[in-house]
Amino acid sequence: MTTITDLYPSRGATEVSVPRQDPVVWSAPGEPGPISVPELQTYERDGFLPVEELITANEVAVYHEELERLIADPAIRADDRSIIEPQSQEIRSVFEVHRISEVFAGLVRDERVVGRARQILGSDVYVHQSRINVKPGFGASGFYWHSDFETWHAEDGLPNMRTVSVSIALTENYDTNGGLMIMPGSHHTYLGCAGATPKDNYKKSLQMQDAGTPSDEALTGFASRHGIKLFTGKAGSATWFDCNCMHGSGDNITPFPRSNVFIVFNSVENTAVEPFSAPVRRPEFIGARDFTPVR
Repeated sequence: MTTITDLYPSRGATEVSVPRQDPVVWSAPGEPGPISVPELQTYERDGFLPVEELITANEVAVYHEELERLIADPAIRADDRSIIEPQSQEIRSVFEVHRISEVFAGLVRDERVVGRARQILGSDVYVHQSRINVKPGFGASGFYWHSDFETWHAEDGLPNMRTVSVSIALTENYDTNGGLMIMPGSHHTYLGCAGATPKDNYKKSLQMQDAGTPSDEALTGFASRHGIKLFTGKAGSATWFDCNCMHGSGDNITPFPRSNVFIVFNSVENTAVEPFSAPVRRPEFIGARDFTPVR
């Protein structure tokens, strides 16, 4: 059996901070793709790339209608892939939407989407995770600060930082309705969180993050060094961001809902192994074990 070196230890007795061991952009310099060279350089430096109009207004209407259909379906609500808001008992997220909806499957295959992922990761890609996020007004809770890679490494077994996410807005993102916040440049440092991973941790963490949460001291240091960028934009805009970015979002206490579709692409050369710091794998609808390239 081949032993895989754990480059990014986590969930131990103490919090650890180590420099990133992997590239940010994996494609060769000058390799053609939808992202320009200056944009790739910005992505490499900051860890994210906003795109003002990834999809058109007409396309937004189609995807938003599909989102509304899914969250209104009693069978979807009863499915394990749906995460329910603890207080309002409304649907917060529906996972694996590219498998339960042909509409969202088409979005995953769209070259404007998957083409950017291939260019950043320098290889064919598969979907590690997909979901729709629903953040209605008047009190929908946010997502606390975290690095996705810390969880995907510890609990899903992704060996390296060769994963990219895209959040596509299906409603307008204001500066007040709980939008995505990222600490620019934070992806260059890996923060391994303290504390063991409970079995079936995902059942709690998808509603409120606990294991895998950085300390206040670490977050203060990161924010002091990197600052915080809040993303706003019209429906149809998108934000691409590296798997190791420190990010989060606030509660939405405005009357204006915020919904998005979230797709995580992983390189086919970085497929998941056994979890590095968890007793069992998470379900496949959260951390895929089907590594078939997107075509």
